[in-house]
Amino acid sequence: MRRPLLVLQHAPWEGPGLVAVAVSHHAVGVPVHTRTVLDDADAALPRASSLAGLVVMGGPMSADDDLSHPGLPAERRLLAEAVQAHVPVLGVCLGMQLLAVALGADLHHRHGTEIGFAPVDVRAPDPVLGPLGPDPTVLHWHGDAVGLPPSSTLLASTSTTPVQAFRAGSAVGLQFHVEVDEELLGTWLGEPAMTDGVDPAVVAQVRADARRTLPGLVPHALTGLAAFVEAVAARA
Repeated sequence: MRRPLLVLQHAPWEGPGLVAVAVSHHAVGVPVHTRTVLDDADAALPRASSLAGLVVMGGPMSADDDLSHPGLPAERRLLAEAVQAHVPVLGVCLGMQLLAVALGADLHHRHGTEIGFAPVDVRAPDPVLGPLGPDPTVLHWHGDAVGLPPSSTLLASTSTTPVQAFRAGSAVGLQFHVEVDEELLGTWLGEPAMTDGVDPAVVAQVRADARRTLPGLVPHALTGLAAFVEAVAARA
């Protein structure tokens, strides 16, 4: 029996999106197990060695909000164990922050809000990030930030968020959202938990920018995600 890809979600509307599309194209036959354990104080997660890969998605909570979400420590332990075991890992937004904290980085609460489509400064080549091209325009939706984990490589930054992406061995963390296509973004923008407190003009700008940006961005995002998924398939 093949080892599975485990996807950890923190909100029902923040699903794997284009990651799932890449799996369907490049990892046929690899089981995908999706779980939400952030509120489970006794979260029973599998050992990293039993996984083909690990994807940790975004969410509205902070990466160290253990009192409100007692399952987060189990996620961080699994992330650290996966990197040590050379399991392919993809952390997105909150998932990147959990990965960074698990590897010893500092978490900076309310460091600077970035919501909408804007470029990132690519600092180093990487199979997942490289297909997006130099200084790609991507979707941001976050307020917290992290430092760079020890012994990791900075992949991308912005002036507001110096660590926008990093590589640590088999793991890549992305503060921004390459998994989003028009359908998933429409779900986000229809979800009050995402848009409450956001200026309606900002939401309208996100919609308008998505129509211009996503048709060109999605094919390149899928190419980068394919590199991650192919590593998962090789381990399954």
